[in-house]
Amino acid sequence: MKDKTTLYATVLAIPNYRLTSTDKTVITFEERPAGTPQAIKAWFYPGEKFGHEFVYPATRAEELAKITNEPVPSMPSELSADVTLPITSARQPPAVALEEAPITAAEPSGEQVPVAQAFAPASLPNTASPVPLVALIGLLSLAAGFAFRIFAKQTE
Repeated sequence: MKDKTTLYATVLAIPNYRLTSTDKTVITFEERPAGTPQAIKAWFYPGEKFGHEFVYPATRAEELAKITNEPVPSMPSELSADVTLPITSARQPPAVALEEAPITAAEPSGEQVPVAQAFAPASLPNTASPVPLVALIGLLSLAAGFAFRIFAKQTE
């Protein structure tokens, strides 16, 4: 509406990070089979490296995890109605209920795991070589040898 007083949805999201920022809004989608509707994965504001990854109701998150073969953030399914219900004085505002919701991640196996476990950064491969360390030890040994030689000549 033009008066900006209509609430269409209250969305639950967790932080997401990308390596580069852009000057335009970026919305990423889950990879999906052909003929199925696209599912929004994350939303990044212009100029920001941190964005918002959407949290889905548990039943939908399990479906998406099986389709994409990746973990999907999830919330209890009974809170999905709070996303689109209007705020009334008779019930708790949806934002409060969603804010207090336990967030887990649906694995492709159907198992619910803690978000930190599902989205933990992968360890980097061990690609470093010991050659620079050996070279440094060699240079330090040469420097120590020259220092001892100079010290020995001065004490004679």
